Amino acid sequence: MKKALVTGGAGGIGQAVCRKLAQDGYFVYVNYSKSREKAEKLAGEICGQAVGFDVSDISAVREIAENIGNIDLLVNNAGISEINLFDKVSDERVNEILGINLMGTLNCSRVFLPEMIRKKSGCIINISSMWGQCGASCEVDYSASKAGVIGFTKALAKETAPSGIRVNCVAPGFIMTEMNRNFSDEDLKLILEDIPLGIFGKPEHIADAVSFLASEKAEYITGQILAVNGGMVI
Repeated sequence: MKKALVTGGAGGIGQAVCRKLAQDGYFVYVNYSKSREKAEKLAGEICGQAVGFDVSDISAVREIAENIGNIDLLVNNAGISEINLFDKVSDERVNEILGINLMGTLNCSRVFLPEMIRKKSGCIINISSMWGQCGASCEVDYSASKAGVIGFTKALAKETAPSGIRVNCVAPGFIMTEMNRNFSDEDLKLILEDIPLGIFGKPEHIADAVSFLASEKAEYITGQILAVNGGMVI
């Protein structure tokens, strides 16, 4: 059975991705940092395994890799954000955002990639954001981290292609998850007006994109950014 690790697997998008990959036949490792109960419940539902570690701590990533062994698919999904003026974000929060969103993606890829290269088989899918493509006011640090994920995807795809490793990226638009439920009804109305398709994204939309990029149907696709945003950013 193929094995997949989904970081941030207990979150809204992460849960949808884990469920979809389980349907696709993967044994799924559901990563969590703080949401142990959610991760274990989900892992039980999909016959997977919850694994707790901080993606920003490469020592922790190396330790978990020793425990679970090689994987066929890595989905770097863990991420956090903060809406605030650039000069009002604390140094600690900036380090958290960059540490999880960008360094977490690099850390997990760096640890699990060597075995993929040895086998000349494997797939890495990074979750960025439409704000990584065009930037967002009052989410500058988040945008910078997600832009870094896009650059990382393109560079690593070039480096690993000769070894048969595909590296791609999904850039979600406005997805209705717990992270976005603090918006007021008026805010949501204004956001919806900016989405050409006229609907909010669902976690399942991102899960379907990940499923496609991980499948044989995408065997000739690497280094690409798949924007799933309803036309909000083109």
